[in-house]
Formats: sequence, structure tokens, C-alpha cells
Amino acid sequence: MSFAKDSKLEIIEERIEDADCAQAFISGLLHSSGTITRNGSELFVDVVTDFKEIYNFLEGLVEKLYGEKLILEISDDHIINKTVYYRIRFPKEITEQVLKDSSILSSSGEFNLGGEIDRNIIADDETKKAFLKGAYVGCATSSIKLSELGSRNPTTGYHVEFASHRESFLEGICDILKNFGITSKIAMRKKIYVLYIKDSESIKDLLALVGANKCVMDLSDEMAKRDLRNTVNRQVNCINANINKTVEASLRQIAAINLINKKIGLESLPEDLQEVAVLRLANPQESMEELLKLSTIKLTKSGLNHRFRRIMKIADILKEN
Repeated sequence: MSFAKDSKLEIIEERIEDADCAQAFISGLLHSSGTITRNGSELFVDVVTDFKEIYNFLEGLVEKLYGEKLILEISDDHIINKTVYYRIRFPKEITEQVLKDSSILSSSGEFNLGGEIDRNIIADDETKKAFLKGAYVGCATSSIKLSELGSRNPTTGYHVEFASHRESFLEGICDILKNFGITSKIAMRKKIYVLYIKDSESIKDLLALVGANKCVMDLSDEMAKRDLRNTVNRQVNCINANINKTVEASLRQIAAINLINKKIGLESLPEDLQEVAVLRLANPQESMEELLKLSTIKLTKSGLNHRFRRIMKIADILKEN
């Protein structure tokens, strides 16, 4: 199951008791995934979604507000990319009233579905949250993938987005989020508008706002796992880099010592340089720290480096000659 679906399931676990909040939720859901069609004089309103679980939750709200049940349909033309889409239809007897109560149908008979959000439907913080829940359930997606600790499979970044054909609707969502201190951005992608959030802390704030608190904890856990994995990777990379540096330095030192031995013999070196040359030849893979431990000579790391630099300089001179 996807992270987005998990969060949506968690949202609909909690019932909405307040009538204004229930209406705001329905409005957010219709704006984000609703359709309006006419057949002669009849008006039809549907919610088209791949989230079948919303049906029972939405029906509970509609029964409470209007005393009617919803109709759940599925058809072949709503199977896209192997994803099944469902049509949840409002009874025609209450269609017009639902649209008016959701601030989608004005008193002059004009429709505003998926457009600018009526401020009357989101008059306070609680109705703003309820509207945002409906919009999230209706059109939010996420690329977040929870991983197992120690997994070698790469994980994606943090990304949640709302998609709509109407920019004005997403601008309204952006304003609601801004009201709660959450920053989002809007872009156009393949002829649709997308409001997106990539900052992990902002995504956690959004999830908490819509009531997906378990997903907040899951995301916090995921962030900790990724931080740990990144720390381990950095440490391993650092260790590997140090090993490579040690090996390269050792190879250069051994090459210089072998050249000196071939050209003039190690016995021609000063006694202090002979000692470190023999020590290196006997321990070709050890780091400078390990050489100091193995050495009977009382030297600092700086002193040992200085002696090797002298050996390298003698080898360079022999090369030139």
C-alpha cells in the first residue's frame, strides 16, 4: 500500500461530527475530484476516485446532512493504467442542494467546480482543516516510500502534491496551507496544475493538519532511518577514502625505497632513513599510525612523515640523474 493511501485511510478513520466541517469536507472533495453532468433537465454530481474506501465515509456525512444514501458505480472506461476508478453518485433529489451548500452552485445558477474557493465554506480554522482533508483525499498523491532499516534499495525524496485542472483552486489550497504556516509551490505539468511540498517538515505539518498522525510518526521514523543510512554511507566513504590515501602513499614510498635500493643501496642512506625504509618495506599496507606503533623508534607522526619526504626527495634526485 502506498504512503498516500495510508494517510487517506487514517484521515477517514475519524468521524466528522460538526455539520459545517462535514460540509467543508464534501466541498473540498467535490472541488478536487467531483464532476457535474446534465442529462436534459437532470443534474448529476459524481466523485470519481480510485480510493474506494471514501464511499462509506462520504455516505455517512451525506446521510447525516441530507438523509440520503450514495450510489457506487464502476465501469470499464474508468480503468486507467490498471487502476480502477469508482464513480460515487449523489442522489439527484439532493444534487442541487449539495452544490449550493458546498458553494459550487451560486444563487444565479453558475457553477464553480474546482475553481476559486468560497471563503464562506472555510470561515474558520476547523472548516479550513475539514476542506483540506476533503481536497487531500480527493487529489493528493505522494512519492514517499517507507524503507526498512539497513535496506540497500534506494529511496525517493519527500514529495506530496495536489493536482487540478484549475490553478485558482490550488491557489486557494496554497492560501489555506499558508494560514497554518505551511509553504507550498504551484507549477504546471502536462497541462495540469500541481501544488507540491518537498520539505519533509512541511509534509509532516500537512499530515498532522489533516489528521494523519500515525503517518507523521512513520515519516519521522523514515527520516531517522535515512539520516542514519546517510551517516553510515558518509563514514564508509570517508574510511574508503582514507584507505585509498594510505595505499597510494604506501605505494609511492615503497617505489621510492626500491629505486634507492636499486641505484645506490639502502645502506647509503642516513641511519634514521634506513630505519623507516626497512619498516615500510616490512609493513607495506599499514598506515602511518600503525607504523608508529610497530616502530621501536620514538617518533611523532610529523617526524615520520618528514623522514619519508626526505626519502622521496632522494628518489626524485636519482630519477633526474
